Formats: sequence, C-alpha cells, structure tokens
Amino acid sequence: MGELRHRRMHPAPEPRTLFPHRTGSQLRPDRWRPSSNCLRSPHLRRRVISLPLSETKEIESAEIARGCSWIGWLPISVLPLMAVACRNQLPPWVFMWVLSFAIYLSLKWLTWWRARSQIAHSAWRSAAYLLAWPGMDAGAFLDATQRVPPPAPRTWLWATLETILGATLLWVVVRSLPHGESLLRGWAAMLGLILLLHFGTFQIVALLWQSVGVNAKAIMSAPLRSTSLGEFWGKRWNLGFRQLSHELIFRPLHRRLGADAAGFLVFAVSGLIHDLVISLPARGGYGLPTIYFLLQGTGMTIEHSRLGRRLGLGQGVRGWCFMMVFLAAPVFWLFHPWFVLRVILPFMRAIHAL
Repeated sequence: MGELRHRRMHPAPEPRTLFPHRTGSQLRPDRWRPSSNCLRSPHLRRRVISLPLSETKEIESAEIARGCSWIGWLPISVLPLMAVACRNQLPPWVFMWVLSFAIYLSLKWLTWWRARSQIAHSAWRSAAYLLAWPGMDAGAFLDATQRVPPPAPRTWLWATLETILGATLLWVVVRSLPHGESLLRGWAAMLGLILLLHFGTFQIVALLWQSVGVNAKAIMSAPLRSTSLGEFWGKRWNLGFRQLSHELIFRPLHRRLGADAAGFLVFAVSGLIHDLVISLPARGGYGLPTIYFLLQGTGMTIEHSRLGRRLGLGQGVRGWCFMMVFLAAPVFWLFHPWFVLRVILPFMRAIHAL
C-alpha cells in the first residue's frame, strides 16, 4: 500500500523520444525531444529539451544545416581548381569561359544551399534557380510568397533593343572597324557582349520569370543613372554579385570591421576574382583588375568621408562626374590589353564576329 502511494506521488519520468506521438498519452503533445545526434552539445540538448515543438525543430534544423555547410562550399573548393588544371590544354578564350562557369556554378550552388532549408519551396523552383536563372538572389527566387506584378511593356522594349544593339556591335560594327585597331575592335566587342548578355538576354529572362510571378530581380538596373559610386556598385551594377558579396562578406563583417572596411574588402575580393578570370587566361596583366577594384573602394571611401559629403560627391551632377572619373579613367586596368588581344579577339574570331 505504501509503495502504491509512493508511485502516485512520484510518477515515472516521461520517456525521451524523437516521436512523441508514438508513445501514448504519457507525453505532452506540444513537446518534442531531440535526438542525441541532432544537437552535438549536451548543454544545448538540456536547454532545448523542454521547449515547444516549433522552437526545438527550428533549432535542430539550424544545427543540421550548420553541420552540413561544407556541402555548400565544396564546389567552390573543387571546380575552379579543376578548371585551372586544364589551363595548358585549352585555348585562352575557352579556358576563360570554363573558369568563369566553374566559379559561377560554384557560387550558384552555394547560394541555393544556404537558402534551400530556410525557405519552403517546390522542387521546380530549385531546378529553375540553378539552371534557368543567372542571378544569385536565391531567397527571393525560391520564395513563392513573394509575388511581383507583371513587367511593364516598356521594360520588354528596352531589353529587346539592348539585345539587338549588343548583337549589332558584335557582328556588324566590330567588322567595320579598321583591322589595325585591334584594341578598339576588342573593346567594341566587349561592349557588345555586355549589352547582349547582361543588359539584354539576362533582362529578358528576368522579365519572363516576373511574368509568371517569380521574384527574379534584374541583373542590371540602369547603372548610368547612378549619381554616386555607392549607388552604382550597390544598387545598379551586377546585382547578382552584389547580393552574393553582401551575404557572404559584407553582412558578416560590417559590425566587426565597420561598413567602410567591410565594403573595401568586398572590392578586394571582387578584384581577385576578376584577376582570376581575366589575367590568368591572358597570362599577363596580373594585379591590374585588383587595383581597379581597390580604386573603386578608395573612391567610395572618399565619397563617404566628411570632405566628400561637404563637396557633394555622393549626389547630383558632381556625384555623377566623380563616379565616372573613377569608373572610366582606370578601366584599361580592368580589361587590359593582354586580355583584349589574347582572349577577346580570338573569341570573336571563334564566333565569326571578326
């Protein structure tokens, strides 16, 4: 009788299991017991053991995602090295495209891997993001709750005109330039290629996705309308890379280093990537693209300084002129003659533009 009274006063502890609904009425339905493997820290397991179901599942999901983060970084550690290993077996222009795609696909995978467990989405959106969208805004693209209005007809018109203009520069204008002006022909070809791809084709792809309600943000957003270097690089030019660099470099470091230092580091990394895909295939001009982007970081530092704000270097006509000086004056360091002569011109001949 005493033993029975003791059992009533001190009931047996609830069994811990990952599936509370399978243990009968002894377990509280709103509690969830994490498995011993999902949370590596015993202290963390003790803290979350009695949290509500929704909170503890979120903690385990985050822990699992952190434990598998190496899968997201694996391609960027392997694919570019594989491309570089083929350098001596490929023509310079082919090697440039192979290396560029290796870096692009690696970063594309990384952005998808980071966003896939945070946003509920269908499998077709993942496939579309990886295979049919050049941008790096995985969160916006995968999120089905973000609805966008249909694009205006004039945006279709501009994208079509820029595509036609780029193709005309590539296959008509370049041929008409003097044969002795190799650098001029190469520069005209690069301008045509940028218009054809970034301003034309990629814009049309964005508009197609927007037409079916997918939040695919345009890669370029009228960059020449910028009135400051900050607006140009941060809000209008190559927004795919801007999104990527903001998530991976700027946001994790800006509190520790400050906004200016973190922004300068973004430019340094951008310069190194451009050096990799421009100077390495050309086998010359090493360091010049990096110097170009470091100058952009310097210009933004001046723009944000007390003197820059006093002179109005971040707005209006003065801001636009200051921006164009920093963008255009050293641009030959970005796309240097070695790259134009050894990579771009052979590529133009390969696609019958010359």
